[in-house]
Amino acid sequence: MFKIEKPIFIAGPCVIESEELLDVVAKELCRLRDKLDIQIVFKASFDKANRTSISSFRGPGVERGVEMLSQIKKKYNLPITTDVHESTHVAKVAEVADILQIPAFLCRQTDLLLAAAATGKIVNIKKAQFLSADDMKYPVQKVTESCSSDVWLTERGNMYGYNNLVVDFRNVADMTKITQRVVMDCTHSVQRPGGAGGTTGGNREFVPAMALAAKAFGANGFFFEVHPDPDNAMSDGPNMLYLNELETVIKSLL
Repeated sequence: MFKIEKPIFIAGPCVIESEELLDVVAKELCRLRDKLDIQIVFKASFDKANRTSISSFRGPGVERGVEMLSQIKKKYNLPITTDVHESTHVAKVAEVADILQIPAFLCRQTDLLLAAAATGKIVNIKKAQFLSADDMKYPVQKVTESCSSDVWLTERGNMYGYNNLVVDFRNVADMTKITQRVVMDCTHSVQRPGGAGGTTGGNREFVPAMALAAKAFGANGFFFEVHPDPDNAMSDGPNMLYLNELETVIKSLL
């Protein structure tokens, strides 16, 4: 489905906020796909199950969320990815998602990995903030030894003290020895986890440099959470890229 010799771009809002938001973002991704002749995937979460606070917005849930993502896929002919937190959700999500994303905190959850592998869909495993690149060979083995699903790996930084992340770009190079597709999560890697008084902070100004550095170390996939108005987004606003800046960042990577 995706050509390995071409980079993959994954983009979309952190969480499904409304049908209107999904349409605005999807239209821009289609415009960039056609203008730049790129492989681009639409991403949005139906449930942010790992939010800092219980009062934080989580999304519409699996049933409504999958329905909304299905509408985007049909209307715009865009491949879809979204994250799954529970093995019981995997089969339902796989009805629409072309790529199943395993959250970083859950990358060692065997039942979740096996359920994702059983769908035959691409499984994109995000590297945990507490693991090295070499540690990621074990989650990959859980998928590949149980099923023939294609596996991608995503770098998103490591914990560096409290409320901070640091990216060791050697992890990108090391993970290219494990899988053919290594994605840089350019927006989550600039987060300040739990660093904004019960919500996650971030530094979106570093996103373009994160992407270029990852490319230098061999990344062939780039993940951007984008929003037309990130300062008023319902999740991850401080680290999300403005939607109208995505074209410039992608061009820099081409």
